Amino acid sequence: MLQFLRDRLSSFKLSYTVYNFLHQRQLRHNEQLYQRYGLRKRVYESVSSQDFKGLSTGEPARFDAQDSRHAAASYPEFRQFSPEVQASLLPWSERGYVVLRGFFTAEEVATINREIDRLIGQGEANWRYERVKIMFAIHQSEEIRRIVNKPELHAILSFLLGKEVRQPFQSINFQQGSQQKAHSDTIHMTTYPLGYLIAAWIALEDVDANNGPVFYYPGSHRLPYVLNDDYPHGGTHFTIGEAAYQAYEQAIDAVVKQNQLQPEEFHARAGDVLLWHANLLHGGTPIREAGRTRKSMVLHYFAEGVICYHEITQRPALRQE
Repeated sequence: MLQFLRDRLSSFKLSYTVYNFLHQRQLRHNEQLYQRYGLRKRVYESVSSQDFKGLSTGEPARFDAQDSRHAAASYPEFRQFSPEVQASLLPWSERGYVVLRGFFTAEEVATINREIDRLIGQGEANWRYERVKIMFAIHQSEEIRRIVNKPELHAILSFLLGKEVRQPFQSINFQQGSQQKAHSDTIHMTTYPLGYLIAAWIALEDVDANNGPVFYYPGSHRLPYVLNDDYPHGGTHFTIGEAAYQAYEQAIDAVVKQNQLQPEEFHARAGDVLLWHANLLHGGTPIREAGRTRKSMVLHYFAEGVICYHEITQRPALRQE
């Protein structure tokens, strides 16, 4: 009964507005941006892609506007990367993802796993979605935060977007594969202009075909973004549709079939990193070997100088000072 009441309350936009009003300090980053882009809203009010219609589309992310294979080497900062990293960055515009093999050391991976085990053992892990995801471990562990905040990683992400990225907005840790259906991160973590979110997925143990690897559709990031107005989300001026995400998944399934997209799986060694574009369609494959873990961590980054919000729940993004 209590969970039912919580779910009902969370369907009303007013509940988020009140919460945001009480946390305005974490929304200050949007004040000047709203003025810059001409968005006439208070920073604590609900916001969605519909609010940006008629406004300037803004400058696209660097390699959404240019072909990375031809343009990447023209930027001086490209030369700071090793030949291996340079080669991995070139197909970004075409594929929508980058693979960085062995980016984190065995010791760094072991430390992250040890810290996650500590949070679980002490009952401090912030489990969500029926104990599938551990949220925001970077805010609970100084060791994890130190390891993932590698200057080289920030440099790569900033290079791909053409804008600086700050510390991760969010982290999610998995003990098992997510088995999540295909989606674009933009429906959850949205930017205006579009395309200024980027993800870094870290393998914290070896991943093969049987323990639920990530799958993705190469090149799908170049398809039109699927946002609230593009499917029957069931929301109103006052409420969020109760089955909005299920309707979104159905819309994405239709996009995959219509475009005859073919998936690839990311089979990794511990320490490998997969970067993906804000609009790359991806998910988690079924766990084919029961009982196996797939320890991993995904970090989501917003670029500086863009409006950040959550399209499906129509909430501005709260960012820690």
